[in-house]
Amino acid sequence: MPGGGARNYPSSGSSVMLPLESANNFQKVEILICGGAPDGAFKKATTNQTFVEALRSCGRMEITSQNPQWEMEEMPGPRVMGDMLILPTAQILIINGAKNGTAGWQSAREPALSPFLYTPTEALGNRFRVLAPTKIPRMYHSTANVLPDGRVLVAGSNSNYGYRFSGVPFPTELRVEAYIPYYLHPHYDSKRVNITAISTKEIKYGSKFIVRFTLSRRPSENIKFNAYAPPFTTHSWSMNQRMLSLAATPIVKGKAGYLVGLTAPSSAVAAPSGYYLLTIVNGGVPSEAKWIRFMS
Repeated sequence: MPGGGARNYPSSGSSVMLPLESANNFQKVEILICGGAPDGAFKKATTNQTFVEALRSCGRMEITSQNPQWEMEEMPGPRVMGDMLILPTAQILIINGAKNGTAGWQSAREPALSPFLYTPTEALGNRFRVLAPTKIPRMYHSTANVLPDGRVLVAGSNSNYGYRFSGVPFPTELRVEAYIPYYLHPHYDSKRVNITAISTKEIKYGSKFIVRFTLSRRPSENIKFNAYAPPFTTHSWSMNQRMLSLAATPIVKGKAGYLVGLTAPSSAVAAPSGYYLLTIVNGGVPSEAKWIRFMS
């Protein structure tokens, strides 16, 4: 991958598979890899306490293309040990990590306190935004995960052998935070859907199911139905994470709100069997998610 340096442990960049679309039968698969550390950064950090600046570069590739190529861009700042999460809006949150050094015991400095928001559908050069910072360093052994209500649970950070609460640059961190993304501001509540019923939550591949919802206004023409598999997150790896935008019938207005028919992915190739969070995103504003299960 271009951009210099390494992306794997202990240089610890982070990666994500971008949301999959039913419009192309989930056949277009893109990955995004961001951050990491220059060659030799770990040795410098561990032998002489020199903490070099982390990488800013990101590489994006359509791995299902007949001629896959890296498309390179830069984050607003350097980051190593970041966590990448797919938000209900299909945007990517890059959170936690450090600006200098690498993963490992006491091998990083300058915590990356400000998350970055990446919008895959924007034009190259206009995809990143810097978000409000935390006051708590989240370095080595940090974690983050998306909650059903759209908040992000952030926890951890321990760069030390054992628990150390004093006498070290970054003490063991036991506090837990909830990061509240912009879309949860009350300003957006008039667009927020409330899912009231799902015809079945045990959904076989390729089958249709009905979702009922209420809304205080007419649904937007830009409405999406996303199924999200939350990850197991550790060491900058968000394992099992994926999002699929499901095929939908036209929305019908009923006596008690609206209903829509959704189609499950056809096989476990696109959506491995298991539990997913179903979210309706109306005009860019997500509902609270409901658990469903895709199965054979």
